[in-house]
Parts: sequence; structure tokens; C-alpha cells
Amino acid sequence: MSAIQPRTWPEGTMSAVAITAPGRVELTRIPIPGPRPDEVLIRPSYVGLCGTDLELLHGKASYLQDGRAQFPLVFGHEWCGQVVAVGEDVKGIAVGNRVVGQTMVPCGLCRMCQRGQRQHCERLVEVGLYGLQGAAAEYIRMPMRSLTVLPDALSDLSAAFIEPAVTVVGGFDKAGCGLEDEVAVVGTGTIGLLAVQLASRMARSVDAIGIDEAGLKLAAACGARRTLRPDQARNGSYSLVIEASGSSRAFMRSIELAETGGRVAVVGVANDPVAGFAPGELVLRGIDLLGIRHGLDYYDRTIQLFVDGVLDAKPLIAGVLPPEQAERAFEMLEHGRSGPPKVLLNFNNDRRTS
Repeated sequence: MSAIQPRTWPEGTMSAVAITAPGRVELTRIPIPGPRPDEVLIRPSYVGLCGTDLELLHGKASYLQDGRAQFPLVFGHEWCGQVVAVGEDVKGIAVGNRVVGQTMVPCGLCRMCQRGQRQHCERLVEVGLYGLQGAAAEYIRMPMRSLTVLPDALSDLSAAFIEPAVTVVGGFDKAGCGLEDEVAVVGTGTIGLLAVQLASRMARSVDAIGIDEAGLKLAAACGARRTLRPDQARNGSYSLVIEASGSSRAFMRSIELAETGGRVAVVGVANDPVAGFAPGELVLRGIDLLGIRHGLDYYDRTIQLFVDGVLDAKPLIAGVLPPEQAERAFEMLEHGRSGPPKVLLNFNNDRRTS
């Protein structure tokens, strides 16, 4: 792969894929973001689509409901790319470097940032969700502090999975997963399958619990000891439960599955109210309930897990399409649940893919 030659920051307009209204995805042209001293301009290679992007497409995302985001919206928060220009104050990142970008961009100055809880920043913005342009474009501009340089040993296709994977790695760390744990992963989407891969290497055992037959088969291939339907799993059987489905019903099932003194790490975002939830059950059974909001501090560690083969992106890829077929990519994501869960857009055909 030949590196991009150093050059000045480009000007003018660029191509982008935007959600312009509920249910509508269009190719458009927007201004190239201008230079800033501590920021970097990157040409994206791969952009992954996830359930949050579907919520944006349908106009149901909380960011749209509360006014943080509005149409037209250039999406894309799971991505990697190559640096094409850098601001005058940028250090440690050079033109030609391959990088992955963080979704959450904290201010670094508020009380939450100062407490070391950057993911709860009071002035947080998120790439491709609200406050910052997403990566579904010819270029994306990012603060240098929100980028991680990729090693040569990691392919671009794998690097596009780092963003969802950091949440899994952060969740396992926060939950203190160890060799003595018997783990249940609820949900067989991208997050759930990555969690199965990681648990199969970290814990005594891991069972995958889900409702999608194709997802359960993939979970077995990713290292699950057993694959179970929700009604087949025995209550109180697991020291650690990872809720990765984002379903309110699955949240309740996760609590039931945890043993006395166990932990439930909630990664999936369930927006519907939970009927029948009795808080006293957490107290009397001594269950630790952990909300996992991303994994800002786990990018380097997650990259190494991919390099070492602990995490593997290839089994999770349903398709890779060009930006011109973004509408089709969203259709595959929503209706193509008969195999791997992840659909990606390829913005740069000459990037390495294996």
C-alpha cells in the first residue's frame, strides 16, 4: 500500500453520503472542513453501519428527538482511514498514517472530564451522531487527541470494527471478567459476537443466548460453549451476564440469569421502559448492575486484541458496498439478518482488506 504523499490541506467541496430526511439516504456534496491547528484531515476507507445509524435513518434516534442532531446528517461513527493533511500544531500523527477515530469527543475541561469520566463529558459531541460530521464522506476532520495510529499488522477492514469493540473490552474490564467466570452473552449482533469471542479467551466458559438462528450459529463459531434460546437458559447460572441486545425484555432476562452475587454488564441500549422490574431483587441477590457507555480508554488495548487474533472481524461481515449503494447497505442491515451482522461502506477501493 503506497502512502499518501504530503500535501496542503485541500479546499472546495467533497462527496458525502447523508441522511436527508427520515427514510432517505442521498449522495451529496458538502464543503471540505477547513484546517485547524490541532486537527487532522483523514480520507476514510471503511465505514461500518450499526443499529444507531438505522435509528437515525428512521428519524427515531434520541439525538434527533432532543434536537442535538438534525437533517441532513452525514453519518458514520465506526470507521478507519488514512491521514491526508495535518494542522500546524499536530504531533505524533503524520500524513500517510492509518488511523482509527473515537466516536466520543470530550472537551477535556469540564468536571466530568477532570474526574476521568470523559465518556460523560458535559459538552460531549459524537462523530456522525451529533455535533461532528461523520465519516461517510470523502474526508473527515478530527482532533489529534481523538485518533489512534494503526499498526501495519492490522487491516483496514478489521480496524473498522475497533469502535464497537472498545465498548466490549471496556465492559469486560469494568465487570472484572476473569478465568473463574461463567459468562452469558445475551444478543448475537456485532457487539454480542465480539463479546463471545473475548469471553471465550478470558473466562471459564461462555454461552450465547439469542433469538436469531443465524446469529446463534455464528456465536458457536466465535467460541460459545452452548447456544441457547432465552427460555432454554437456566436462571441463576452465570457469574457475569453481558446484555448486548438492547431489548428491555432481554435486560430483565439478564438479571434472572445472573447468579447470587453475580454481575450484569449492560451494553445494549434499551429505550423502552422495563415492566416488572423489582429493584429489591438486585439488593437481595447482591447483583452488581453495570452500565457500559463506550470504551474511550480502550482503543490501544482493543487494537492489540485484533492484532493478536483474540478478536476477529471476518466472520461478522455480511457485505461491503460502495457509497453509491448506501441505501442498499441500510436495507441489508435492517432486513438481511440471515447471517453475519455487519455491513460496511468502502470509500477507498485501494485499501488493504485482509
